Amino acid sequence: MAVLEFYFSGLVGILVFILSLAFYFMPTIIALVRKKRNALAIFLLNFFLGWTFIGWVVALVWSVTKD
Repeated sequence: MAVLEFYFSGLVGILVFILSLAFYFMPTIIALVRKKRNALAIFLLNFFLGWTFIGWVVALVWSVTKD
């Protein structure tokens, strides 16, 4: 039973990690889906300043505005 519990806790950890990465890079994903011409700049802003939350919000707003 302990092995099964350990297995599922590992899967849950991996799933949470993947979902967290997807949420963190949501501005970049949106920019790529919308085919923004400055998607690389949005990615760089998201990558380097997204952890400040203000940088993440700026990247998100930038990714949803019109080109």
